Amino acid sequence: MSTTVSPSTSPDPDATPDRIALDPAGTDVTPLYDLTTIRRVEHAGLAATPPFTLMSRAGAAAADWLHAWVPNGRILCLAGPGNNGGDALVAALRLHQRGRLVETWLIGEADLLPADAARAWLEARAAGVPLLALPNDADTGIPPWPNGCAAIVDGLLGIGLNRAADGNMARWIDHLNNSHLPVFSLDIPSGLFADTGAGNPAVRAQRTLTFLAAKPGLLTLDGRDCAGEVDIAPLGLDYPPAEHPVAVVNQPPGFSHSLPRREHADNKGSFGSLAVIGGSHGMTGAPLLGARAALYLGAGRVHVGFLAQPAPAIDPVHPELMLHAVTELSPGAMSAYVVGPGMGTGASARKQLTQLIDICANAATAAPLVLDADALNLLATDGTLAQQLVESGVAHVMTPHPLEAARLLGSTVADIQRNRLAAATALATRWQATIVLKGSGSVIASPDGAPPAINPTGNAALSTAGTGDVLAGMIGALIAQGMPIVAAARAAVWIHGRAADRLVASGTGPAGMTASELYLPARDIFNALLRGGGA
Repeated sequence: MSTTVSPSTSPDPDATPDRIALDPAGTDVTPLYDLTTIRRVEHAGLAATPPFTLMSRAGAAAADWLHAWVPNGRILCLAGPGNNGGDALVAALRLHQRGRLVETWLIGEADLLPADAARAWLEARAAGVPLLALPNDADTGIPPWPNGCAAIVDGLLGIGLNRAADGNMARWIDHLNNSHLPVFSLDIPSGLFADTGAGNPAVRAQRTLTFLAAKPGLLTLDGRDCAGEVDIAPLGLDYPPAEHPVAVVNQPPGFSHSLPRREHADNKGSFGSLAVIGGSHGMTGAPLLGARAALYLGAGRVHVGFLAQPAPAIDPVHPELMLHAVTELSPGAMSAYVVGPGMGTGASARKQLTQLIDICANAATAAPLVLDADALNLLATDGTLAQQLVESGVAHVMTPHPLEAARLLGSTVADIQRNRLAAATALATRWQATIVLKGSGSVIASPDGAPPAINPTGNAALSTAGTGDVLAGMIGALIAQGMPIVAAARAAVWIHGRAADRLVASGTGPAGMTASELYLPARDIFNALLRGGGA
């Protein structure tokens, strides 16, 4: 693991307008662009500026960024054989000129560098930057890291990677990851795919400065582990680019306008009635986790409909919950339903799901559905039930993890993870649903063709039983309070992840955090959002 490094002086965004921190709680929604679009923006910028301009700007932006974030000490820049290496060379020159201890190792032949990178090499050499050229050859030994090295700059591979890093570059990536030194990546961690976030192997950086605009791969699958904190350097070009983003970052401005505001004259009826349905024999805890989460996120009334008989009479932890046998719930009395936690996949579960779809499709008893866990497994294996849901026109959210998503699409987990954006969009189209594809960088997609959102909050603490039930309850609570379902899904996913981040920051987790510990910080975060303050 990399050693944590604090900046010698905290970077001031107002003093560096050409550098934008990708803040999960940012006041503007950050657009994300795929490789094809980034290349189009880059080519337009190259055509509109003199030769070497963009590389010079990239290197200068990187030098300013490194100077701010790396404390005193030697900085080693690793330059690969392409233009990403040229950016590292320019950064080394600029750091050298401002008096920083810096040296550069080129992994490749200087005579074979592309034109701009070759110019960067010559200028660095002429300025007296310590340079070392190492053949890009697996038979060449890797020198020991320089004495007093404070940080390593990763400029080995850029966004143009079209296959997994192998050979000597894979060896360097592994060596870098085992350096126990903080690593700062330029544009993208070497080995990471910009569009998908696949990265095996890939550099694990403490921080990444990405050029022109942010890429989706920085935020999902392996991206969050590899990229660390992300900053954006537009390089003097228009920002955001005048291009259609492939996705956006899930940030409060994308949902805060729809949050259910509170007035003094409101009462519990103002904030809806939610029913959480599930809890077959041996699994009654799952719907309770979701129902308790719904209380903490403001639902006016929360019912639990149990399939297990006899149903528990009371929740001793939260007696505010109303517990019933599922057959005793009143159709038409609910503002929304969460279905699936601990439900099982037997005949009784199928019957309940069938009846509930009919209830929600009836104009007199209509209500949106949040479908989670066993409800998803039932739909994936029962074509008749699936057809009933899609044809019903019922507004619904589906919250699959990758295995459930694979079942719903008739594919494999590897297919889902290969391109999570594409998988979430396909699920939204196939099921005419708002989709929350869970995982690192959860993806929220809708069937209306709007760019999906990638969530920037959350951490490994969420990899424990029950956190999915909690998320489903949170989504249901917000829908019951009248939020549009896409906004409710985005808000709940963000709050859920932010609660886990707050717990870990306070020393609870990531190992051993329990799902029910999310309730209190989630409530605090929700109320901070309602007040319009930082969360």
